[in-house]
Amino acid sequence: MKMRTLSVLVLLTLAVLTTARPKAGAEQKCKSGPVDLVFLIDSSRSVRPHEFETMRKFMIDILDTLDIGLDTTRVGVVQYSSQVRSEFSLKTHSKLENMVKAINEIIPLAQGTMTGLAIRYLMNEAFSPEQGDRPEVPNVAVIVTDGRPQDRVAEVAAEAREKGIEIFAVGVARADMTSLRAMASPPFEDHVFLVERFDLIYQFGLQFQNKLCGLDLCVESDHGCEHLCESSPGSYHCLCLPGYTLNDDGKTCTAIDLCAEGKHNCEQICISSPGSLTCDCNQGYHLNEDKKTCSAINLCAEGKHDCGQVCVNMGPAIFTCDCSEGYRLNEDEKTCSAIDVCAEGKHDCGQVCVNMGPGIFTCDCSEGYRLNEDEKTCSAIDLCAEGKHDCEQMCISTPGAFTCDCNKGFKLNDDKKTCTNMDMCNTVAHGCEHQCVNTPGSFHCICPEGQPLQDDGKSCGTCKSAVIDLVLLIDGSKSVRPQNFELVKKFVNQVVDTLDLSAHGTRVGLVQYSSRVRTEFPLNKYHTAEEIKAAVMKVEYMEKGTMTGLALKHMLENSFSEAEGARPASRNIPRVGLVFTDGRSQDDISEYAKKAKEAGITMYAVGVGKAVEEELREIASEPVEKHFYYTTDFSAISTIAENLKLNVCPAESQGEIEVKDPCACENLVEFQQATMSSLQQLTQKLTSMAARLEQLENQLLSRK
Repeated sequence: MKMRTLSVLVLLTLAVLTTARPKAGAEQKCKSGPVDLVFLIDSSRSVRPHEFETMRKFMIDILDTLDIGLDTTRVGVVQYSSQVRSEFSLKTHSKLENMVKAINEIIPLAQGTMTGLAIRYLMNEAFSPEQGDRPEVPNVAVIVTDGRPQDRVAEVAAEAREKGIEIFAVGVARADMTSLRAMASPPFEDHVFLVERFDLIYQFGLQFQNKLCGLDLCVESDHGCEHLCESSPGSYHCLCLPGYTLNDDGKTCTAIDLCAEGKHNCEQICISSPGSLTCDCNQGYHLNEDKKTCSAINLCAEGKHDCGQVCVNMGPAIFTCDCSEGYRLNEDEKTCSAIDVCAEGKHDCGQVCVNMGPGIFTCDCSEGYRLNEDEKTCSAIDLCAEGKHDCEQMCISTPGAFTCDCNKGFKLNDDKKTCTNMDMCNTVAHGCEHQCVNTPGSFHCICPEGQPLQDDGKSCGTCKSAVIDLVLLIDGSKSVRPQNFELVKKFVNQVVDTLDLSAHGTRVGLVQYSSRVRTEFPLNKYHTAEEIKAAVMKVEYMEKGTMTGLALKHMLENSFSEAEGARPASRNIPRVGLVFTDGRSQDDISEYAKKAKEAGITMYAVGVGKAVEEELREIASEPVEKHFYYTTDFSAISTIAENLKLNVCPAESQGEIEVKDPCACENLVEFQQATMSSLQQLTQKLTSMAARLEQLENQLLSRK
């Protein structure tokens, strides 16, 4: 349709050739749609001056019939010889009088005839947006020449036509018809003109006038086309819709069956529609992504089956079911049942058969027996002889069992295991850290003045007397690795064991960080060592980056808030933060390390492996040497945990011992009491060892 419109427009320009001069306002201009028209005129030396004047008048007469304007018809003029020169572009003039003036001022180049060069300029420059070419508006070129081109025109003209430029070739006198046909658009009878001399160029107007302004026979006549009718100047012809071909009668259409004609590349099945086709596959196959070839359907691989365990592919879209080792196929031939070797008696165990899974078993023994090396038969266990008992003093063996008894002077307690001596402090069982005091049938422990007895009733005052809010920040980055992260959790629990934990005593919160920060439990979540240690062991390793600065920010803004269990600052309960890391932080720590210490939080920094000492020192409170620790190996962090309690407890953190005057009376008394206590403990240990030796001797005699 675009080619038809372009042809009509150019024919419009030629329709005025019956008049030799423009007659402004004397005739009704033939209207057409918008078009971009460029004249390409030959100004080689073979074109004589009076012939060039004839070309001027030729262009002016054509322009006089057009509806000139920036929104209607735009016109440009390019002359060529051995070079190409644009006289004015499509966007230069919007009025006819300006174009006429510019055409009258053209000075011929008078050189060779490089028509191919001119057509390339026409394609790349004259019809470009920069020169005024409009998108979606037809491009028309009228080439006027009097000679044979001195360069190649066929290839560049074909490229121009492929870009949508409709070319009319007008040859005068010496012009070569072969070259004109190589330049012009098809059909050649509408686009190629050849006259004997320049003064006859105007004769072409009359032969195109009727075609230009004539009737549209597709609209005005009974054309008889079955599908489509396309007009041409003074005529029409029938066309068919895509997928159909025009019959010999030139009017009716027949569907093109590409499948029947064998014009397809389907591997299995071809499904035809007019002018097109689709491929399909036989049953048991599916169409590949290339929409042509087929692949066998593997129902097993695609999961399109109802087998309980194993699907066995038997061919395209065919399968059968099977079972894994230790299972057998049920009667439905789909599901499977586990084979219980023990229940079916298919074993050789001497006493007990233990089902370990489908088709698998192991042998075991009844209570009081152990499995022999053959892993089938059993032998009775003498628990006393093997020392596998918990009798405090004497073990009396029976096959697979035992009972406890006591040495002379002792009695068996209600637990049927331990023995009681009325003088309990003379045994090693009391466990008193400082001093044991006998009571009738029992004992109790006492501590030196100023050191309270702890909850276990045996140890004396340590750092457990401190009351603090402690938040631990542990590094969960991927460089720690899972096995080392377990050591970090044990490190945390070692610290917990040194504290007096309760709702009103010391509170502990735990935060893990990597590329993000996660509160594992806040300060007010747990109040006993058992609860906290159990929660610590359940912490899951995050395994990502090392954002220590983000963790410090989280601790300051969240962990030590009253919402998460921190006690009000007005109570003056110390707030302690402990940061554990194994590498350099991936973000800045300076801001929140400083803010934490300014907020009154005592900061401890513990580093392992590739931890950076400068960062640890920046986190730690003053004095830095007492608040940061470092070790090259994760296995050594238990030592840090032991040393750390000295700094958590202010009374012990200094590592100092008061120097007293050895000659002072009270100091001599204190020294004497301490010496006597040590001697008493040594005596108790010797007594215990003697009792144990006597027990072993009795056991040897009983076996004889």
